[in-house]
Amino acid sequence: MTLDEKIHQYIQKLPLSYQEELFDFVQYLLIKAEQQEKQDWASLSLSSAMRDMEDESALYSISDIRVSFA
Repeated sequence: MTLDEKIHQYIQKLPLSYQEELFDFVQYLLIKAEQQEKQDWASLSLSSAMRDMEDESALYSISDIRVSFA
């Protein structure tokens, strides 16, 4: 028996109000998974863009600063 079939069997045993609550929870989990996936891609994109930058020499130094705001 597949996981889908097992879940379906258990859902059928629940009262309708719990089935509706379960449906709401599944929707919440889907939204949460989508947000996590977006966050993972953003993090990967940033880390890819910054890759190997620590090995580059600095373009500017403190002596290049002409205006200081204090």
